[in-house]
Amino acid sequence: MVAMQQIVHPTHVEVVGPHLLRLRFEDGVEADLDFSTREWPGIFEPLADPDYFALVRVDDELGTITWPNGADIAPETLHAWACRVHAPA
Repeated sequence: MVAMQQIVHPTHVEVVGPHLLRLRFEDGVEADLDFSTREWPGIFEPLADPDYFALVRVDDELGTITWPNGADIAPETLHAWACRVHAPA
């Protein structure tokens, strides 16, 4: 039997630099995620502009972060990235 992973949603997002976000999650995990080296294809293309990227917000209905054009990143992906930032070396 495969156990279902519980999805942990972001509760707060703050822009702390160009393409740099501070995220806090329901379980207390907090991390700064650097998106400066990401590729921005398709719906994500406007996010290449730091001013547009800074329009990010938490969408409580979707349970993740979103931008005005409808782009979003899955909460489980964000949480996994945040946990890696704090993983022991």
